[in-house]
Amino acid sequence: MRICSLLPSATEIFYALGLGDSVLGVTHECDFPAAAASKPAVIHPRVDPQASPAELDRQVAEIVARGESVYAVNAELLASMEPDLIVTQDLCHVCAASPDDLAAALAGLRRQPRVLSLTPHSLSDVWGDIRRIGDAAGRPGEAKELAAGLAERVAAVERMVAKATRPRVVCLEWLDPFFVGGHWVPEMVEKAGGKDAMGEANRPSQRVTAEDIAASGAEVMVVMPCGYNVERTVAEWRKLEIPREWKQLPALREGRVFAVDANSYFSRSGPRLADGVELLGHLFHPELAGARVSAEAFRRLGGA
Repeated sequence: MRICSLLPSATEIFYALGLGDSVLGVTHECDFPAAAASKPAVIHPRVDPQASPAELDRQVAEIVARGESVYAVNAELLASMEPDLIVTQDLCHVCAASPDDLAAALAGLRRQPRVLSLTPHSLSDVWGDIRRIGDAAGRPGEAKELAAGLAERVAAVERMVAKATRPRVVCLEWLDPFFVGGHWVPEMVEKAGGKDAMGEANRPSQRVTAEDIAASGAEVMVVMPCGYNVERTVAEWRKLEIPREWKQLPALREGRVFAVDANSYFSRSGPRLADGVELLGHLFHPELAGARVSAEAFRRLGGA
């Protein structure tokens, strides 16, 4: 089977199912596993990924206001691959290519491939998408086993923290302007033994104000800008002028502010969300043993 994956999480799923050699084209963001980064990129952004959070927000807003796509499809490259299966998404048109981005390119293909569009809002949706990809790619058994294993890892964290006191948590998905995480992130917080003080499960991330965050009573703050790794998150946090009203938040007073690798464990709707739940379990309840956590997955940012 000839596959084009226009979603980094789908690329990870294909590799986890042993289909890496069948993936011919990816996006500019497909970097895991390492072998995926060597594949030709069919999708490129029309914004500068290295711009500051505020500048990225401005660029995206301008493009969307003009009714244009944030992404460009290399139609000629896509046609040369003659894919049997294309996987994309229709959840967030800022985060990855959508079916609309593909319309013109698909119209020019000599043979129409199957297009599988994913729209996950929860962890169970993500595990279901793994099974859908497995069915479409001829690996249903492997996909079912993978999804079940990930669900069990999350359940193990839930059991570990079942009797623990739940801290109030704020997950910052963007720093300028401020956004708090939505979709599966509040669910991840819940399953890891926390209580999301601002985000709403199964709903998009929300723009909030510094005053809203100050009023949240956050005992833990997790800084997870969409698509950023730990190093970039730390760098952006250091540029941020911490609002004065945040100084009284327990999270800052007690030094429970953490930068995490959002690109790997929170932004993408793929297998490593299970790692993200394990990471949150460790950050919320470090006294409890059992979570498998990489020291490179987070950084303590300090307090007020």
